[in-house]
Amino acid sequence: MGTAHTAGTAAAALRSGFAGRVITPDGPAYDEAREVFNAMIDRRPAVIAQCETPGDVSRAVRFGRRAGLRIAVRGGGHGVAGTAVADDALVVDLRRMNAAVVDPAARTARVAGGATMSDLDRAGEPHGLATTGGRVSTTGVGGFTLGGGTGWLDRKYGLACDNLLSVDLVTADGSAVRASEEENPELFWALHGGGGNFGVATSFEFRLHPLPALTVVMLLWDFEDGPRVLRAYRDYMQDAPDDVGGGLLFLTAPPEEFVPEPLVGRLACLVVATYTGPEEQARTALAPLLGLGHLGGMVTELPYADLQCMLDDPPGYRNYWSAEYLSALPDEAVDAFCASATDMVVPSPSQHVMFPQGGAAARVGRDFPVPWRRAPWVAHPLGLWTDPADDERGRQWARRTRADVREWSAGAVYLNFIGDEGAQRVAAGFGPEHHRRLAAVKAAYDPDNVFRLNHNIEPGGATA
Repeated sequence: MGTAHTAGTAAAALRSGFAGRVITPDGPAYDEAREVFNAMIDRRPAVIAQCETPGDVSRAVRFGRRAGLRIAVRGGGHGVAGTAVADDALVVDLRRMNAAVVDPAARTARVAGGATMSDLDRAGEPHGLATTGGRVSTTGVGGFTLGGGTGWLDRKYGLACDNLLSVDLVTADGSAVRASEEENPELFWALHGGGGNFGVATSFEFRLHPLPALTVVMLLWDFEDGPRVLRAYRDYMQDAPDDVGGGLLFLTAPPEEFVPEPLVGRLACLVVATYTGPEEQARTALAPLLGLGHLGGMVTELPYADLQCMLDDPPGYRNYWSAEYLSALPDEAVDAFCASATDMVVPSPSQHVMFPQGGAAARVGRDFPVPWRRAPWVAHPLGLWTDPADDERGRQWARRTRADVREWSAGAVYLNFIGDEGAQRVAAGFGPEHHRRLAAVKAAYDPDNVFRLNHNIEPGGATA
């Protein structure tokens, strides 16, 4: 029953009592339903189960196991590695489950497993509440949080998983469980960075924080000024207050109002700085950056949900991303990082990013399986292009960027920032002790490794 034809026939049984929509290759909505953010990925699942309820998720998982199908899980966002779909597999698609409900008195949010950051951010906005989300509105809450979750606010409020209060999960046998500090605490620990290895997360409960004002600053320079600006940015961020987030990146300068016309379409250096407070305070706190002689820029106070939309990753592009977490950023590393930007596919929406970490995210006392949080810097080549002829060039640029700064590598890596880079990279991302503990949790909740189309942790203490 492993072929698309026989699975499609068997899907008739899944439709009975299913609140959502079951799509097979012979259906008119099939091609649209199997399309993912990364245009490199072109796969043909046997069945796509677009779930409306946690009960649908349980039915789909049980159906997939009876039918002998591999099971892929699709949340609400990018899934740049492409593991949300697979040939001749069952896709458990959560995108119809996207509600976000805020309790302003308790300062909490209940968010369904297929929601995007936009769903969560917009729900909190009327109440002046927010929590750490991704750096774009189209990020899926589920995969983002289960991987740890780093964003503009993590220096102030910690990682997304640090603000996690509970998770509702459908496990490999179709059972529903809740994980929190009080219920299934070892599973709850594993969900702070261990990804989708332990089940399908159908809802999350988050702690929210008051955010009455947010200021964003964008400053532009010529590409040639990049090393000077990155050195100054590095020195500034070493003692920056937790209210300051952001990053430095090289990109093709877009045709925006704040971009000088001579820079448009050229490789440029951009500093994005966020400040969790009003513009007047932000200008004072960010004065060292504002004094670096930028050619163009903007300073504006705006709602957090609007900031999240400003740098949304455009759909329809071919994608390849990677990352190297750094224990230090000496001048030699600055020069190497800046030089590798010249290998980007330009013009394109590709970005060559250096993110600072630290602040509250680095100070959390709990030993969650996100050791990369202690690294002060992360080099993040994020490639997007349209021409398949650029595929190898784009991959090589990302790999070369990592190689150029590997001398200063911290070892661990945020797996949401990378594609399929092998089992050793996954294991190294957690560190040996965390990896062994995660494998034991995997053995308890998914001993048959049903949920393996991901950055996989094998059950039973297996090592990569």
